[in-house]
Amino acid sequence: MAYVADLHIHSRFSRACSSALNIPNLSLWAKYKGIDLMGTGDCLHPLWQTELKSVLKKEQDGFFEFEGVKFVLTTEVACIYSEGGKVRRIHTLIMLPSFESAINLSSVLTKKGMNLSSDGRPILGLSTKALCEIVFQIEPGALIIPAHIFTPWFSLFGSESGYDLLEDCFGEFSDQIYAIETGLSSEPAMNWRIKDLDKKSIVSFSDAHSLPRLGREVTIMGGNLTFDSLRYDLKNQNIVGTIEFFPEEGKYHYSGHRSCGIVYSPKELKEKGEICPKCKRRLTVGVMTRVEDLADRSSDEIGVMSDKEGIIKSKEFPKRSGFRMLVQLEEILAEAFNTSVSTQKVKNEYVRLVKTFDNELMILTKRKIEEIAKVAGEKVAEGVKRVREGKLKIKPGFDNTYGVVKIWDKEEKSVEEAQISMF
Repeated sequence: MAYVADLHIHSRFSRACSSALNIPNLSLWAKYKGIDLMGTGDCLHPLWQTELKSVLKKEQDGFFEFEGVKFVLTTEVACIYSEGGKVRRIHTLIMLPSFESAINLSSVLTKKGMNLSSDGRPILGLSTKALCEIVFQIEPGALIIPAHIFTPWFSLFGSESGYDLLEDCFGEFSDQIYAIETGLSSEPAMNWRIKDLDKKSIVSFSDAHSLPRLGREVTIMGGNLTFDSLRYDLKNQNIVGTIEFFPEEGKYHYSGHRSCGIVYSPKELKEKGEICPKCKRRLTVGVMTRVEDLADRSSDEIGVMSDKEGIIKSKEFPKRSGFRMLVQLEEILAEAFNTSVSTQKVKNEYVRLVKTFDNELMILTKRKIEEIAKVAGEKVAEGVKRVREGKLKIKPGFDNTYGVVKIWDKEEKSVEEAQISMF
């Protein structure tokens, strides 16, 4: 059986995260989104860990359950340390099959002087190798996945504090790293260009800090809903596919300086250099440029192709699972209504539609446009159609600023508004 998984999220105990991130709400929104398996996030935080133990129903398969939604114990940690004459800041996902493992890991890290209470995503003064050694000693079946691997400041391949090779980061534990997470500013095809990742599963998750952000990226797994099967599937690249952000929408797709209003594509950065023309400091080098720096293959060499359903695959690597890029339903509604995603109108319509059509993923990928039009109106249906076809205008993100996606351009909106004003 195939199932939809979002395994990188946070709780309300992480900094800059919504206070609404509790298990009942996560379960409800998983149903809205169409997610079958949800990560708990922050499972090492003492208060959240206690809450999880009291709320989740234990299963015999390494997963837990709340009102029909499966959960797996997960956390993201930030390893900050010096190695090779450089400060390294590496964010890593950890997945565990039991509370016993989570409690033991919390205990060991606390005894080593780590503060697990200040932030749901704790900062650890450990190298990634030391972290792996501790985790695998406590739970040999644990899963460790490098998070958002190209994010400049906090990742495996980050331009500011990362490495050039996975083995340089994880050493003797590299073979036990079965998967990498793309992050919002990259998609699988960008990762296919790097030989170092050929034997790794490529997964995508939301890194959600609020309920509506859940499911903005998900991975469709190909096996059974058990922890052992999840581990096997990641180890053996048994993945059906992923749902992706348009990477241009990510906060670090291009290079630049937000405060100076400078943004460069990889080609522009190569021509103009990495020094900001305004403040004369080094620009934040974005994901696209970092991929170009590390790539062993060109885009042409991997043979990217798209089928009639918008699923993107590689001619040269046919065994690699495909992916498709989508815009969240709330964003489509907001643009169709010419308003903000935070308005009550958008929120009410979102809930009405996901209840009518089962869930958001069904609307975005499966339901006929004619069906959507009958319930949501022609404008919303047209928005879904354009998203499926990739007919969008995107201003790339850079230096911690999200990109801007537009389904309708200004000219189209002006014509529509003029037509409406005639009646």
